[in-house]
Amino acid sequence: MKPYRHLFFDLDHTLYDFETNANETLRQLYADHDMARYGVFTVDEFIQVYSDINHGLWRLYQSNKITQQQLRATRFPRTFVKLGLQEADAPAGLSEQFTDILPLKSAVFPFTFEVLEYLKPKYALHLITNGFRDMQYTKLDSAGLTSYFQEIITSECCGHLKPDSRIFQHALERTGAKATESLMIGDNLECDVLGAHNVGIDQVYFNPEKRRHFAATTYEISCLSELKSFL
Repeated sequence: MKPYRHLFFDLDHTLYDFETNANETLRQLYADHDMARYGVFTVDEFIQVYSDINHGLWRLYQSNKITQQQLRATRFPRTFVKLGLQEADAPAGLSEQFTDILPLKSAVFPFTFEVLEYLKPKYALHLITNGFRDMQYTKLDSAGLTSYFQEIITSECCGHLKPDSRIFQHALERTGAKATESLMIGDNLECDVLGAHNVGIDQVYFNPEKRRHFAATTYEISCLSELKSFL
């Protein structure tokens, strides 16, 4: 076991339960705008189509193929078109309402607080996230997570997105950490695991759904509580 000193966490889908919080937000928007009046899609269909489109746009954003503004501006109009309506049928300001409401939700993964309480006295804890800065800080406050982390590195502030090695190098420089004494914990094989590996940082792949894969990872867990078995 390496003598780790710095632990770098991803936020969304690793500590912050993005899917649960996003689904709650989408249900609220569906009700607030009486989308049932269209008579075309159910709330569950709305959530599923939006999620698929949003994930696809995020992959483009993380590959630097679209901008943050393009992602935010197109995800709801595309959802409505996919559901059989017109782009103009998407209520005005829907994307802005989503980004206002979602960060106020507070669901986290099981054992998040227990594990962070256990780790905080032993390690320097930090975050590296591709999420938008304004949303990420509000999420941390809403979920009661801010106080656990010494440094919060967002791609928006750094200018580079995971898995770009420059965001990891920036994180090491900002925290004064060495790659050999650091560990990255995240749910994304490309952004978190491969990105950290490429700069010599060991990785923990958080895989709660136990998806099959063929990637080489330093560690793999399906529950955050498993971190206590080797840290």
